[in-house]
Parts: sequence; structure tokens; C-alpha cells
Amino acid sequence: MAAGWMKTALLVVPATGLAVGLAAPLLGFPNIARPAFTAATLVVIAALLAEIIASLRRGEVGLDIVALLSMSAALAIGETLAASVVALMYAGGQSLEAFAERRARRDMVALLARAPRSTRRYGAHGLEEIALDAVAIGDRLLIRQGETIPVDGTVTTDLAVIDEAAITGESVPAQRRHGEQVISGSINVGAPFDMRADRLASDSTLAGIVRLVAAAEASKAPMSRLADRYAMVFLAVTVVLALAAYILSGDPVRAVAVLVVATPCPLILAVPVALVAGLSRAAARGILVKGGKALEALARIDVLVLDKTGTLTHGRPRITSELVFDGITPRELLRLAASADQASQHVLARRLVSEAEARGLDLAVPEAAEEVPGEGVSATVEGRRVSVGGIAYAAARADLGTGDDEAADNLRRLRDGTGVVVAVSVDGRLAGGFLMVDELRAGSHALLDALRAEGLKRIVLATGDRAGVAEALAADLPVDEIRSEQTPADKVAVVVAERRHGAVMMVGDGVNDAPALAAADIGLAMGATGSAAAAETADVVLLVDQLSRLREALVIARRARTIALQSVVAGIGLSLVAMVAAAFGLIAPVQGALLQEAIDVAVILNALRALGGPVPAEIR
Repeated sequence: MAAGWMKTALLVVPATGLAVGLAAPLLGFPNIARPAFTAATLVVIAALLAEIIASLRRGEVGLDIVALLSMSAALAIGETLAASVVALMYAGGQSLEAFAERRARRDMVALLARAPRSTRRYGAHGLEEIALDAVAIGDRLLIRQGETIPVDGTVTTDLAVIDEAAITGESVPAQRRHGEQVISGSINVGAPFDMRADRLASDSTLAGIVRLVAAAEASKAPMSRLADRYAMVFLAVTVVLALAAYILSGDPVRAVAVLVVATPCPLILAVPVALVAGLSRAAARGILVKGGKALEALARIDVLVLDKTGTLTHGRPRITSELVFDGITPRELLRLAASADQASQHVLARRLVSEAEARGLDLAVPEAAEEVPGEGVSATVEGRRVSVGGIAYAAARADLGTGDDEAADNLRRLRDGTGVVVAVSVDGRLAGGFLMVDELRAGSHALLDALRAEGLKRIVLATGDRAGVAEALAADLPVDEIRSEQTPADKVAVVVAERRHGAVMMVGDGVNDAPALAAADIGLAMGATGSAAAAETADVVLLVDQLSRLREALVIARRARTIALQSVVAGIGLSLVAMVAAAFGLIAPVQGALLQEAIDVAVILNALRALGGPVPAEIR
């Protein structure tokens, strides 16, 4: 950022020198004009030379060499006014580029400026102001109106009204009720509310965004490296054309005019501006792309590999039906089961507890809990022994008689192709069970159709679920292949195998998806609800729990890349035409400088179009 302001400050020197030089004859001091032009140009040459040397030390050859040659050659043949105009135009172009990049990054960094440093916590003696790093998981925090939510957590009062625009791009405030999650970086625009901290400050969404933005800022786009790679080609063409103009005409002014009209090349201005504008546009829509390299690669994706849980589905199974025996009510069965499940960290156990809390049930503290990982948990709840888990697990902890055999069969029939039955036994008898279904996201079919319309050649579903669940869920989806029962290593193999069809994007949200996200050409993580490992590994993170933003990300990336290429082709084409005209003596050095600057301004303004453009209609 400091370098950007230095570029802007450098503009003052040639502007002052040119103004003094032009005014001097009018004020009766004609001898001052040439020294003023020369001095201003030499300052810009010195700054440019330092930049070129630094680039050469990094092993980069840039097109700024053309600017150095043109100013130096103009001074050498006494065209001090032309040299000063070139210096002004070059400094102006650098200043305009710096302004464009600051403008393009505005949405990206706006969130970081208001990151909180402290929060209010309920302690033993009432409310206390604590540093953000002191927040522990489980702490009860007070979020006042207008405050930024400091960590990810769960609402513990009746209602919270929050503005998530900076995180998700949604302009309408969201309502979050008791038991629902809120994400750090959002703003409380309603009444004060209480929340429970679910993550440490260092692991929160906002902290992750800070790290990801830092990575994006440090990234250099491959198209920018492409510009550097072809710098020597363009430099050689420029020098050859300038020498040819001098040799064939014997007029050094023509050679200088050729150099002047080639400075600076739109190739080094339009590409970074367009890509940074695309990054900013994506960030404003809750899509964090880790730099120009990822954005440019995203624009060239041919194959999509999708995880299921948390991606095509919400990753939050809910109770869709229930079955009870022996006269126990569904509410009481849920209360007992959820009370026991408080002792478990299994995803279904946590969802059962959340469902019970959402229904306003008072859960008891489980005692003497025992858990068989992946199968179920048993605990004493208010003096009753409660077992919660799969049908086999609960049945094994019941004294099965004829009635219990029939109950187990009824529970098995409760299960459909996409759901999981959570069975409950109480005091040695099967008491009932719940069918929990992780439903397909609304609009998934339309989204996949829309992605195909955007140019994707192939869509593959890769999931760790059993074949029956995966096939039932994706039966009506426009996917080319379903790969079920996939381990993390299997998903990596799928990504590698799909490369024969083109560039591959992997979309996932869990820790088990992280290896595949890293192996893909582009990894996209559902950062709002997914694991920190997936978000850190991925190249693109959706900060809002809406898979439809995947289409927006693709549209924004392809638009930014197209605009960058348009600017390069148009700018280089116009520059070459002007260089030929200068070689034939049709353009003088001063005219060439003004013409080239007009070309540069045009391509930069065109590149800034990547900041806007229509947003694809929301898919529901």
C-alpha cells in the first residue's frame, strides 16, 4: 500500500517540472525551460531505474525498460519537452494503476478495518471487558447494538438481528433465533443479545478471513507472470522497430517516437487491475479468492468434483419422522435421548441436542456416560439408563423379547434411502427412534444445470456415504458419475483421474476433504460451516452457506479474465499501430506520449469493469 502512495507522490515531480518549463518562457525566463524539463525527467528516471534493478534481482524483466529507453533517448537528442511529457505520462500511469488497485481492494479490506479487539463477557461478578484473545469456548458474551460479533457462536437469547453483508454479501439483515449460529465479522443491528462462544478468536471466521486476505494480497497472478515472460518479446519488437525507423530514415526523432508510443505497455497495467477488481467483486459477494492465481485458474475450470455432506446437503441432519413405543411421548423420548447425547461429540448426537433445544426442552445432565465411537452412547438420565445410537446398538442394550423384536423391525422400516435411524432404549427396552435426514439443498439441480451452461464439461459426486444413500440423493441430479464410500485418499485419486477431462475443481467442507482440495487445480471450501482445515487448504472459500455462490464465483472469475485479455489485446494492438505510424514519421514524440497515455487510461478503465457486472439470479 505504501508503494502505491509513493507512485502517486512521484506524479508531482514531472507535473511540477512540466508546469515550470512551460511557464518560464511566458514569464520571461526561457533559459529555465530545458533544465526544468530535464530535472523532472531525471527524477522519474532514477525512480524507474531503481525499480528495474529490483525487478532484475528477482529474476523479472519488465516492460518498464521501454519507458527508461524512451526518456533517456529523448533527453539524448535534446527532446526535453517530449522526455518530460513521457515522464509525466509514465508517473501518471503508475499513479492511476495504484489508484485502481486501491479502489479494487476496497471491498476486500473494508471488513478488516472494523475487526474488534475486545468484547463483554458474563463473569462471576457480572459483565467484564476482556481482550478478544481471552475468549474461551463456552463463554457467554453480550453483543451490544452496533457491535461487531467477535467470534463464531450460538445465539442464547430469543432473537438477534445481524448485518452479514461484509461476510456474505447479503444486504438484508438476517434474523438468528435461539440455538442458531452467528459468524464473526457480522454486525448487531438489532437489540443487544447474548451468545455462546463456539470457537476461539484465532479460529473464527473473521480471523480466517484476515489470514486469507493476507495470502491473497501477497499473491501474483499467472497472467502477470505471463506479461513478464513476454516482456522481452515486446521489448525486442520495440527496439527493432525503433532501430529500423532510424536506419531507414536517418532521423533519430522517429526512433524516439517509436519508443515513446510504446511506453508503458497495457500488458503490465490492465492484467493486475482486472484481476484485483475481480477479487474485490468476489469478496463483496462473500467469496474469498486467495489471489489472482486462483482467480485466473478458476476461470479455466472444466470438471467439478463435489462432496455431498455440507456441500450438496446442509450437513445438518434433522428429524423428519419419529416412532415411539410403550406409551412414551415423542417429546419425552427426544428429551431423554438428547440428554444422553450431550456426552457425545458425534454429528448426529449434536444435531439431536440442537433439535431438542430448539423445541424448548429442558435437558438433564447425563451421568455415568459410556460411548462406543461411531455406534452410540449410554448414560444415566434422571435415574433411567438411556442408550442412543444405531438400531443394533440400542437393541443390544435392550432385553429383547417378542415385542422388542417387532419394534426393531419397525425401526428398520422407518429408514428410507437417504436417512439414518437413531434408536433409543430406556431401562432395557426399545422406546422408539428418530429418522434423521440430511436433505439436499434447495435448487441443487438448477445450480448444476447452470454450471453446465457456464461451460463445465463434467460433474462428479464423490462422497464417503454408502452407495444406497449417495445414489438415492443424487438420483435426479445432472451428475456424470457417483463415487460412493470414498476415503480421503480415494477422493484425491478421483481428482487426479478427472484431470484427463481438463482442469478440476474440488468442492468440500470437511477435514476429510482437505487432501482432495489441495490436490485439485482449484479447491473450494464451504467456509461458513466447514472445517478450518478445508478453508485453509482451499483456494476459494465461500463465506456464506449458499452453494449457489459457486456459480457466481465462476462467472466473476471468467468475466475478470475475459476483461483482462480484452484490455491486453486492444492495448497492444493500438500500441503496435501507433508504433508503426511513429516509425513513418506520422507521430512526433510528444504526440506519441499523449497517445500512449490515452491508450493506457482506456485499458485501465476497461479493466475496472471487472468490479461490476450483473450478478447471476439467485438459484433456489
